[in-house]
Amino acid sequence: MRLSFIILLLICFAFPAEAKDPRKPELSPGTPVEEQLQQHDSYTNAKGEVVHAPSTSASGSIPDGATARCGDGTYSFSHSRSGTCSRHGGAAQWLR
Repeated sequence: MRLSFIILLLICFAFPAEAKDPRKPELSPGTPVEEQLQQHDSYTNAKGEVVHAPSTSASGSIPDGATARCGDGTYSFSHSRSGTCSRHGGAAQWLR
């Protein structure tokens, strides 16, 4: 029993949990950071949820919370894959 406890301790120290950056908020898929976006519109999806409309990135990088890159270069924050980027050239790349 004591040996197994020591082995467990060694494993915990050898493989520590990944530290999270406190400056970067944990976002669920589809939750954008407005400061990273150029457009600030929204729509109501088929489930009645308000979703951020596809937008271009202010910096050119993938914005936090994006779930897909659309065919026209905008980023989607869709909560489901059905209908994602339907008015933006379809989903070119799934990000989550």
